[in-house]
Amino acid sequence: EIVEFQKIVGSLIELVDQLAKAAESEKMKAIGARNLLKSIAKQREAQEQQLQALIAEKKMQLERYRIEYETLCKIEADQNEFIDQFIFQK
Repeated sequence: EIVEFQKIVGSLIELVDQLAKAAESEKMKAIGARNLLKSIAKQREAQEQQLQALIAEKKMQLERYRIEYETLCKIEADQNEFIDQFIFQK
C-alpha cells in the first residue's frame, strides 16, 4: 500500500508541477500582452501629440495665408482704384 501511495503521490506531484509550469507560461504571456498594450498606448499618445502639433502649425500657416490674402486684396483694390482714376483723368 505504501508503494501504491507513493506512486499516486508521485503522479500528483508531477501533475501539479505541469500545472504550475502551464500557469507560469500563461502568466508570462499575460505580462507580455499587457506590456504590448502599454507600448501601443504610448505610441498612440506620441502620435496624437505629433498630430496636434502639426494641426497647430497648419492653423498658424492658414492664419498667415489669410492675412496675406487680405493684404493682397487690399493692394489689388488700391491698384484698381489708381487705374480707374488714371483712366478718368485722360
